[in-house]
Amino acid sequence: MKQSIFLVAAAAGMASVPSHHALAEGTAITSYAAPTVFQAAGPTAESIQGTVDQFRAALGEPNNGSDPGPFASGRREINWDGGGSDETTDPVTPFDGFLDSRGSQFTTPGTGLTQAPASGGPQGGLAVLLDNPTYAATFSPFSPVRFFTPVGSNVTEARFFLPGSQGSIPATVSGFGAVFADVDQPDGSANGRASTLVEYYGVGGQLLFKSYVPASPAEGSLSFFGVRFDDARIARVRITTGNVALGPNDNRRYDVVVMDDFLYGEPQER
Repeated sequence: MKQSIFLVAAAAGMASVPSHHALAEGTAITSYAAPTVFQAAGPTAESIQGTVDQFRAALGEPNNGSDPGPFASGRREINWDGGGSDETTDPVTPFDGFLDSRGSQFTTPGTGLTQAPASGGPQGGLAVLLDNPTYAATFSPFSPVRFFTPVGSNVTEARFFLPGSQGSIPATVSGFGAVFADVDQPDGSANGRASTLVEYYGVGGQLLFKSYVPASPAEGSLSFFGVRFDDARIARVRITTGNVALGPNDNRRYDVVVMDDFLYGEPQER
């Protein structure tokens, strides 16, 4: 029987877990407060809902939505659903849909990033965009109905800017978390490594923290991973979804993963 996984823990207490790292790239950290880690995985949205809500509370109230502010506190959320839209957007990079309103920009080395349901809608969703009808059953949304995913790559990078600045004022955030659909391969799995990784970087490009996302094998499962620091120090987040770009069937060789809701602390000017 599949079990749900829940964890809210201080990273400093997880030093024995090899998939978690709080190390700078090539340098020793002399003054560093490790983040609090929030993670969960399970077969349904209810499996991770409690952890997502705890992460919301840790980031702070209120949800500032698309109000440019500026605000000294609160959080931003993106659910990719456009008020219930089931349209499939053309893949683009950079993805600037929330650059001015919520202070985030997303890029990929692939063709681009798209918002799309697993299937259906006027353009057919991911099943049609990627010419793979199995995706209709592979992915279940956390917040219906659309997902967010790179096309032509499995890498997405997020950068932050002061909302209302049209991307002209770089910013940092205290925390960032995301919901993932259909993470099947955990750290230490049969193929030797987990499939989905989140890396957090500071203003100078130093690696602040990285971790694999917890898995819940079987079609339609959901996972959540997020971290929060005591201060706004995250300038960039790099997300590797699955071990292959979208296209092939999800199976024991290929762990195909897409993203749903993003949550992050209110961007603060650097």
